[in-house]
Amino acid sequence: MKVLPFGLIVLAAAAVCSKKHEPPRGTARADVPKGPPLPAITAPWHDDFSRSKIGGDYLATKPDAYRIVDGKLNAHGAYNHPLWLRKKLPRDVVIELDVWSNSPAGDIKVEAFGDGRTYATTRGAYTASGYVFIFGGWHNSRSILARRNEHGHHMGVDKTRRKVVPHKHYHWKIVRKGKDVDWSIDGKLFIHYHDDSPLEGDEHAYFGFNNWQSDLRFDNLQIRPAP
Repeated sequence: MKVLPFGLIVLAAAAVCSKKHEPPRGTARADVPKGPPLPAITAPWHDDFSRSKIGGDYLATKPDAYRIVDGKLNAHGAYNHPLWLRKKLPRDVVIELDVWSNSPAGDIKVEAFGDGRTYATTRGAYTASGYVFIFGGWHNSRSILARRNEHGHHMGVDKTRRKVVPHKHYHWKIVRKGKDVDWSIDGKLFIHYHDDSPLEGDEHAYFGFNNWQSDLRFDNLQIRPAP
């Protein structure tokens, strides 16, 4: 049996570790602002966007795609460049928010348990760093709760093919406990997803607003530890 030198073993292990943390093809990671990290969310936290600028709690991977309009967060033409909340989520969490689309295409989208930095570098298929929640995607024809790859196979799907009604306000509630993720709309369970290998740890700890091209509004974001 041939024994590898210790130095080669260390280099090989480092290469594997480095590759594991590389962003998927077609994505990159934004630079995090210098300074100490923001405090993690350990108690109920909310954002009602009643201000003129988005502010330092967020990392915009495409700054011109996000703005505050009439006390609401507007996303338009982000092409899978999320606006990441820079505060870590609780491992088991309840996330609530109000959402609507002003476009017939619908396509309301957020991410949870991502790395807080990843964004798309092309307008092709996008592999996210967390779970992706899409209501009325693909020209208002499909809704999914995907584990990272919205074009892949690991996902929950809305089999009713419910469509987004333009200008209609919806209340979303996302709950992750253990290996289960539940997504409710207006008080009714929309999609359930069971993940035998949950996305967790420092690389999967952040929430982000996302968008392709639709004119979206978000408001009243509430995050708290799950009971």
